[in-house]
Amino acid sequence: MAAGTAPTLEFERALAAKGRVLVAGCDEVGRGSLAGPVSVGVVVIDPSSVPLLDGVRDSKLLSAPVRDALVPQISAWALASGVGHASAAEIDAIGLMDALRLAGSRALDAIAATGVVPSIVLLDGNHDWLSIPAQPALLFDGFGSLDGTDDDGGPAFGAAMPVVTKIKADMTCLSVAAASVLAKVERDGIMAALDEENPQFGWGVNKGYATAAHRAAITEHGPTDHHRKSWRLTA
Repeated sequence: MAAGTAPTLEFERALAAKGRVLVAGCDEVGRGSLAGPVSVGVVVIDPSSVPLLDGVRDSKLLSAPVRDALVPQISAWALASGVGHASAAEIDAIGLMDALRLAGSRALDAIAATGVVPSIVLLDGNHDWLSIPAQPALLFDGFGSLDGTDDDGGPAFGAAMPVVTKIKADMTCLSVAAASVLAKVERDGIMAALDEENPQFGWGVNKGYATAAHRAAITEHGPTDHHRKSWRLTA
């Protein structure tokens, strides 16, 4: 059995009782990595009718085989789900928080393409990086402006629906834990594929994070296009 107390639907059902019919749990992975994308998972449920899903925990508490086995179960359990990514180059260009929002927007766009529109997003943590920002920001070529419109006059990327944050939601809220599993599995798959092209960095094992061996490899071989070059990559 996986470690940790099983997350519940208590918080999601409380949101539904306040009129938020469809709740989207949301979580990110890869925030602290030196290489590879940031990835955001979103899982939409109807808390009033969906059952509990056994075995789901925060992705960090599960082994890779267990996470992989849960993916089809989560996809069948949810009304809709999606994972979005923002590359290392995008992180360098617009910063980590906006890159997280870009990745989250891509996940929400994938869900919207199925016709499912969540009433509210439940986001792990204490900072809302997902909502469309109210304040103007600089134009980033290729992704529109961050001031409420894109290059074609459409809405800027980000969640247009309300977003509520909850600390440790990935540990306590089932929809968020499920989203963390989907995001972790997709991002790990990306890093495994990149590892085949760049075996010297050990991404298949470290997933791009700042291990001593990874930093030493960057010092020896130099950064790739998959490294976040605006970050401190070597010790």
